[in-house]
Amino acid sequence: MNTEQSRKKVVRRLTGIVSSSKMAKTVIVIVSRTMVHPKYGKAYKVSKHYAADTGTFSLKEGDRVIIEASRPISKTKRWRVVEKI
Repeated sequence: MNTEQSRKKVVRRLTGIVSSSKMAKTVIVIVSRTMVHPKYGKAYKVSKHYAADTGTFSLKEGDRVIIEASRPISKTKRWRVVEKI
């Protein structure tokens, strides 16, 4: 078996909350992470906004979703919504 055939493609998935659903077919998702400072050891929150393609989902602000990395869909969209939690 060839090593290229046996490799599985790793798809990056993130969980976040919809912060804006004002655009057509696009939502803005906030993904929050907890990090620990390397020197002081204090935990702090870091959040980032991602533009995601909704596809057939009808989402509103406050919904929890799982987004998945995909090919570039537009200038800012590189993610798509996979599941509504």
